[in-house]
Amino acid sequence: MLATQAISCGVLSLCFLILFNAERRSSFMKWLCNFLKGTKPVESNHRRRPRVTAGEESSLWQQEPVRPKREDPPRHDNEELDRQIALSLAEEAKRTKERNHNKGENDEDLAKAMQDSLNMNPYMPHNPYAPSQALPRGQRVCGGCKHEVGHGHYLSCMGMYWHPQCFRCSSCTHPIRETEFTLLGAEPYHKLCYKELHHPKCDVCLQFIATNRTGLIEYRAHPFWGQKYCPSHELDRTPRCCSCEKMEPRNTKYMSLGDGRSLCMECLDSAVMDTGECQPLYHSIRDYYEGMNMKLDQQIPMLLVERQALNEAMEGECKGPHHMPETRGLCLSEEQTVSSILRRPRIGGHRLLDMRTQPQKLTRRCEVTAILVLYGLPRLLTGSILAHELMHGWLRLKGYRNLSPEVEEGICQVMSYLWLESEILPASTRHTQPSTSYASSSSSSSYRPPSSKKGGISHTEKKLGEFFMHQIANDTSTAYGDGFRTAYKAVNKYGLRQTLNHIRLTGGFPV
Repeated sequence: MLATQAISCGVLSLCFLILFNAERRSSFMKWLCNFLKGTKPVESNHRRRPRVTAGEESSLWQQEPVRPKREDPPRHDNEELDRQIALSLAEEAKRTKERNHNKGENDEDLAKAMQDSLNMNPYMPHNPYAPSQALPRGQRVCGGCKHEVGHGHYLSCMGMYWHPQCFRCSSCTHPIRETEFTLLGAEPYHKLCYKELHHPKCDVCLQFIATNRTGLIEYRAHPFWGQKYCPSHELDRTPRCCSCEKMEPRNTKYMSLGDGRSLCMECLDSAVMDTGECQPLYHSIRDYYEGMNMKLDQQIPMLLVERQALNEAMEGECKGPHHMPETRGLCLSEEQTVSSILRRPRIGGHRLLDMRTQPQKLTRRCEVTAILVLYGLPRLLTGSILAHELMHGWLRLKGYRNLSPEVEEGICQVMSYLWLESEILPASTRHTQPSTSYASSSSSSSYRPPSSKKGGISHTEKKLGEFFMHQIANDTSTAYGDGFRTAYKAVNKYGLRQTLNHIRLTGGFPV
């Protein structure tokens, strides 16, 4: 009996330990533990028995009146009851232990799953830079602060982990909390910050260039200046500079020349406005021809004219093609009366005022009547037009007859290109040396045309000259474009003198 009770008490004590060490206990197990605490053998009828007060965690011991002793059940029944209780408690403890173990594993799996779900980048629907599997907690280091990424929210992007507060825009440095963001290489941006930095703006309306129906950014760009603008500005009558072809920005005002043309401020700085102002430039180009042993014996009048006067003279001229859509110069062969610019107009606001013109009758004294050039163009553009038209005059005066447009316009464009090259490039960097290739032992072969401005040309004017050369080299027309490229190739290969001699004999370029 004593051994059985000792074993029962030992089992019960073990069960108590197991039960009390459990992290969570059901209400039934609490009741059962409290009940078993009060089922010790009755040693005396005068012993006080514990009573459990419901609703409290710990047992409260209170006094109770002494009751008559009940008759104990038979001993074998008590032993059987103790054994069944011990077995039941041991089985319950085993199941509890298994549940706690499984619960721990399930909690770990659940925590891992929750962490992985938090790990998914909420700012991008699909992130190609996310790692294939999450690293253990101790190996996750924040790509921003370089500290360990613990429990809680974190991001996985670009093969690294980030605290949410450490994942910042590369432009404004503020945390990225939007539902979407933009990656440029390894640099994250807010969508608006990326748009501000990298989305192209129109150089005309100064707004972001809109996307087309397919979601692509569509714009036009000048092939030389790189000016970007919305396609709609080609149809909304936005003014272009008649010299450099740049479109007028909304925050700038171009100068109106009064004949439908506009001029930007950079081109206006060196613009030639009247015939008298153009005379020194005209004589310097005649000297340039003479320096290459291509002297013009006759004095050919030169006039600066308005657009309307040039168009009227062009209608009366039957010889030669005209460069469309804009003709800027003309070598007249017929007698005409032309209205020329007599005095430089003054600038009032954004237009020219008080322009004085004078009608002038041009009589034919030789094969060439006069050379006409549009007024208001920059010095280098005006000079290149004069060089082109003077070559027409030289060919006619020297007896070059019945040349095709490709040959005549092509060699005239070469002379215009070479003059520009002599103005803006040092002699050591020029592609051709026409003075040495054509001239004989004449002392004028070493002539170098002087710059029109003391101390050389400005950077802006030099850039304009490069643009005018670019225009000539990339002309798409048959006579002016293809003719120039064929003539320039021949001059580079054989020299200007031999090329001109071949043209005189055959009417074409040497190959």
